[in-house]
Amino acid sequence: MSVNVNRSVLDQFYRYKMPRLIAKVEGKGNGIKTVVVNMVDVAKALNRPPTYPTKFFGCELGAQTQFDAKNDRFIVNGSHEANKLQDMLDGFIRKFVLCPECENPETDLHVNPKKQTIGNSCKACGYRGMLDTRHKLCTFILKNPPEPPETGSATVKTDKAKKSRKKDKENGGGEAGKNNDIDAPEAVDGDDDDEDWAEETTEEAQRRRMEEISNHAKNLTLSEDLEKTLEERVNLFYMFVKDRKEDGSMDMADKEVLAEAERLDVTAMGPLILTELLFNEDIREQIKKYHRHFLRFCHNNKKAQKYLLGGFECLVKLHQAQLLPRVALILKDLYDADLLEEDVIFVWAEKVSKKYVSKELAKEIHAKAAPFVKWLKEAEEESEGSDGEEEEEDEAVEVVYSSSARELTVETVKPAKAQREEIEDIDIDAI
Repeated sequence: MSVNVNRSVLDQFYRYKMPRLIAKVEGKGNGIKTVVVNMVDVAKALNRPPTYPTKFFGCELGAQTQFDAKNDRFIVNGSHEANKLQDMLDGFIRKFVLCPECENPETDLHVNPKKQTIGNSCKACGYRGMLDTRHKLCTFILKNPPEPPETGSATVKTDKAKKSRKKDKENGGGEAGKNNDIDAPEAVDGDDDDEDWAEETTEEAQRRRMEEISNHAKNLTLSEDLEKTLEERVNLFYMFVKDRKEDGSMDMADKEVLAEAERLDVTAMGPLILTELLFNEDIREQIKKYHRHFLRFCHNNKKAQKYLLGGFECLVKLHQAQLLPRVALILKDLYDADLLEEDVIFVWAEKVSKKYVSKELAKEIHAKAAPFVKWLKEAEEESEGSDGEEEEEDEAVEVVYSSSARELTVETVKPAKAQREEIEDIDIDAI
């Protein structure tokens, strides 16, 4: 979605447009930061380096900024909403982009590091003036001036050719007449007539062009979808999975489904949607069928595993008669398939929640799951105990070589303490 560069102009046909800012908050606690996803596109529309508006946000918010030009990541420390940054961007545009005379954004900055001045020129009305350098951003601009526009060699040659032709005309057409120079464009090479400038019409070329168009459309859709609320993005993901299921392509679409969830930033909630659409009363068989789909979301992602348990509770509510008696078996299937970790199951079992189902049904589900949770805890304790016993047994075993049998034998060695006690029991006088 695009907006007017000068948002005080309400004309919908205003020719100067820019993309709406998209901000994404990452991290937690002291490491929280806001990534401006489309800062490169916004800066391009303003004809300014992307570091300038990012640094402007940092100056206005009193926050540190980070630039990663290679990966197009422009970061402002702290949590900031997109609307707040968009309003702040208007201030940057007024101070450093719009012409003071005609208020058009067709301006260029001219930095003079020696004199510590920043000039401003407008290509629309011809205005030339100086910027007020009291703002903190001006210090950054003076140290990091904008790159001069590139002038290609072809342009230089063209300008030189025009100048030479103009001089020839001014000096008279004598030489031009002798050399039959009619000032016509020269052919690049002699094979120009053989070149086919028509567009390819083969199936491969058409398919390639359609892929380019679809990829471009996906990029446009990405910026629009991320602006939507969490509920709207979850609904988009729900419809995406539903369409794949209905057209029969769901079995092999595990990577595609994960990519769509990541695109919409709803990865953790993915198992909740998948449970609703892919599972029914035959869940035990469907866990095997869609194992890859769920594993892509749940592997090393405890938040996704919690949503999977929430989706399972909703499923029990829909098929209560068939699934409630088999809760323990289904949880064991999910555990054996590496979709649930022990820690997540223990935390879930400790507290009855009414987030997904009524408290009464949640209590019943937890009661049915109790034998499995108990078995899981006992198995964990036994494994810890057996590890300790094995270590003790290993210490009490010695490998002895028998010369008569000429083979290795394993003998149990008595503790040194017991040997000392036996020695103490021997009567020295009886020896």
